[in-house]
Amino acid sequence: MENTAKSLQTITLGGGCFWCTEAVYVAVQGIEDVESGYSNGEAINPTYEQVCTGRTGHNEVVKLVYDPAVISTREVLEIFFVIHDPTTLNRQGNDSGTQYRSGIYFHAPEQKQVADEIIAELTASKHYSSKIVTEVLPVRNYSAAEEYHQDFFARNPDQGYCMAVAAPKVAKFRKTFARLAKA
Repeated sequence: MENTAKSLQTITLGGGCFWCTEAVYVAVQGIEDVESGYSNGEAINPTYEQVCTGRTGHNEVVKLVYDPAVISTREVLEIFFVIHDPTTLNRQGNDSGTQYRSGIYFHAPEQKQVADEIIAELTASKHYSSKIVTEVLPVRNYSAAEEYHQDFFARNPDQGYCMAVAAPKVAKFRKTFARLAKA
């Protein structure tokens, strides 16, 4: 486990555009830090422009630091499966490419176990009409996205993409997980 002060944990998630995923998780109780970045690709410290080509292998992700005394790994991942479509390979809505794939990049073996359990439960319950394609892998080759991507929704709430895509995801989170929303 990382971040031993306060026994914090870190997990990295890819659920489409990182602006949307970040916008949700900054509103979650127990999430201490959210950083947009790139993960599980080949290039070292790629730029946004490089990642957008789809040739680096990186995924747009958010690295979450959370307090498991406030929010469990299971709850973090339950939110994840509500705010994006884990059944579309390399796509979220109109965003298409390997950089938008569904991925859970664990930092501790226990996180993989929880992810595998949730995916098995969702599959068994036939919650989705299509197969879940979320990859569950150890985090590797992570780098933070450029500064202008950090807190993008908070700084650009009236930007078209934020209004059309991020805002509805935040609203869905607040409705579905009201008990976990920050005041």
